[in-house]
Amino acid sequence: MLEITFLGTGAGVPSKDRAMSAVAIRQGPKVTLFDCAEGTQRQLMMSKLSFMKIGQIFITHLHGDHLLGLPGLIQTMGMSGRKNPLDVYGPKGTYDAVMGMLNACEGVYEYELRITEIDGCQRLEFNTHHVDCFPTVHGVPSLGYRYEEKETPGTFDKAKAISLGIRPGPDFGKLQNGETVDGVTPDQVMDPPKRGLSVVYTGDTVQADSVLVGSKGADLLIHDSTYDVGEEERAAKHMHSTCRQAAEVAREAGARYLILTHFSHRYSDCTVLMEHARETFPETYVANDFDTFELTRSSIRPI
Repeated sequence: MLEITFLGTGAGVPSKDRAMSAVAIRQGPKVTLFDCAEGTQRQLMMSKLSFMKIGQIFITHLHGDHLLGLPGLIQTMGMSGRKNPLDVYGPKGTYDAVMGMLNACEGVYEYELRITEIDGCQRLEFNTHHVDCFPTVHGVPSLGYRYEEKETPGTFDKAKAISLGIRPGPDFGKLQNGETVDGVTPDQVMDPPKRGLSVVYTGDTVQADSVLVGSKGADLLIHDSTYDVGEEERAAKHMHSTCRQAAEVAREAGARYLILTHFSHRYSDCTVLMEHARETFPETYVANDFDTFELTRSSIRPI
């Protein structure tokens, strides 16, 4: 099970109802943050998430409405006594951008800050998950990210093992660790491994083959939906997507669910964008600030 919390769902500038881009994924006690716009640390404090549990931050691109919250969050973590390292990932230029802002505001932090720049497609491995990076199309170096739980072992059938002559004890553990015991192989007594859940976050982008490839088979696609149907020319000019274009990506990628985000402030009620997207992809939802969705292998639901 994964929990996805939308901390900011607006585009370009904040409004009374929407902060700017930031999305958090919680897997167990660990939190991963995608984008960190101005004010994200306050959004975190108003949510049920602990910003001290954030292990990695992934920045899609270096526009201010996706980045300017980093210096404050980094400093606040330091003032709150953080000791664990913090990893920040982003496209080319991320290191200079982050360090330039911290140096300008005399940011102080005593923990290790590790900034890694990503160029093109790359997989980053962590203890409980991995993140695949893929290029998006937004007029500047930009990335989308695919967060995926690592697969878990299948269920061990004790009764079947005993029927095959395996005695309870250490040999059970050997079979569960992939070893063959007295001619009995793990696949004889264990269900197939369970795949992990996957969430794709595109950041700002137009429709692109790289986004489609990166989203293939995703359990959840979180896609730029800056504009409504009929605003295709405006979307192309500013290198964003409409709600229908996001739905087309979800359909063609074979995603299970789609959540729209990054809405222009011209829309006071974004449910109409959801309704238009559902004409193409029925399993579409709209994100508002502080919405949290629980994603499982069988469903998605707001909590």
